[in-house]
Amino acid sequence: MKIILPSRFLSLVILLIGCQLGAFGQNQATNPVAPANRVTIGIERLVTPEFLPHLQNRRVAILTNHTGVMPDRSHLVDMLHARPEVKVVKLFSPEHGIRGQEDNHVADATDPKTGLKIISLYGKVRKPTPEMLQDVDVLLFDIQDVGARYYTYIATMASVLEAAAENKKPLLVLDRPNPITGIYVDGGVGTNAKQPVTGPNYLPIVHGMTVGELARMFNGERAAKKLSQAELVVVPMRHYTRNQWFEQTGLPWVKPSPNMLNLTTATLYPATCILEGTNVSEGRGTMQPFEFIGTPWIDGEKLARQLNSYKLAGVTFKPIQFKPDSVVDGIRIYPPKFVGQTCYGVQAVVTDRNTFESAKASVYIMHALKTLYPTQLEWKNSRLDGLWKTDITRKQLQAGETPQKIVSAWADELKYFRNVRAKYLLYP
Repeated sequence: MKIILPSRFLSLVILLIGCQLGAFGQNQATNPVAPANRVTIGIERLVTPEFLPHLQNRRVAILTNHTGVMPDRSHLVDMLHARPEVKVVKLFSPEHGIRGQEDNHVADATDPKTGLKIISLYGKVRKPTPEMLQDVDVLLFDIQDVGARYYTYIATMASVLEAAAENKKPLLVLDRPNPITGIYVDGGVGTNAKQPVTGPNYLPIVHGMTVGELARMFNGERAAKKLSQAELVVVPMRHYTRNQWFEQTGLPWVKPSPNMLNLTTATLYPATCILEGTNVSEGRGTMQPFEFIGTPWIDGEKLARQLNSYKLAGVTFKPIQFKPDSVVDGIRIYPPKFVGQTCYGVQAVVTDRNTFESAKASVYIMHALKTLYPTQLEWKNSRLDGLWKTDITRKQLQAGETPQKIVSAWADELKYFRNVRAKYLLYP
């Protein structure tokens, strides 16, 4: 059946289509990264003639997870498993599992897509043993980090690098952007300050490095401790500069973990993760984790006034209420604090991410809670000291020390770290 539309209707359709195309063009024009200048990540360069020979006709073990993907979201494991000239023999899993569906300790398993054996490095075993590497010729790492020392993926990479050095196995690290830029460096180093930076325990809270740069530093600094070094190859990015935030790279966001929902989460994470060492919720179990601070007994108006009185750059706090759940974005997470209970508190709202100092904010947040709720706030000492890498910060806060004095004491150790860090940077 032939349908004839009135000319006025056709004109309207054409006008609407034109408007939509115009809007699309405007959206494209405001995109901060033109497609031609999108950052090219390490995984995209792996199967080129420059780097593929490192894997050809060799038995490969891969440490990766659900973030180890191409921009079209095809997975590294699936990609290499399908190539006849590369023999993938096993997978090593970090926290949250190979496919990103776990939120606590990870068990050994079999990958359902490839049938490959998965060995957990986030359970009783945290470092590959010599027996695990007997049938391996080369190790490969590809995981998206979030730029904060608290995050466990870098610790897992460091343990694999150590095993590679001790067992004389080459290690390839596929580089990816630091989501919160490679410029901001801040936070205390703790008891490991001013020592060779051979692992995450020697980093400040925010390190301002990519995973490839961290691998170079951890490996290079082993020489200062007279430790063996790994045969390390970093597959670098192209078109990446240190001042880029993640959405400026042109790459799709893949949640690095169940509670790391977006770039805002990653930006605030160094500030509010410290609440894991208290009885105050950091917003886990909501669609805005690490943005929310609260409990059933906090007065949100009062806490917002206290935090805003510090006049912290680039951030403001507003009263909110929320109810944590055990499922976030379709994934069951480790039971959060106050699950099913209404919590009152504040939302941290980043107003200028380029001036916001998240590591310093962690101290001010703890100071505000201690000032307003000295008897209700519970300090989980071992957890707090583990996050800060020292008991000094906790004891200073408990003794009533000002946040300004606490953060000013970081200056010498940060200067030392920046000098070490400068030797291993790859990008302008």
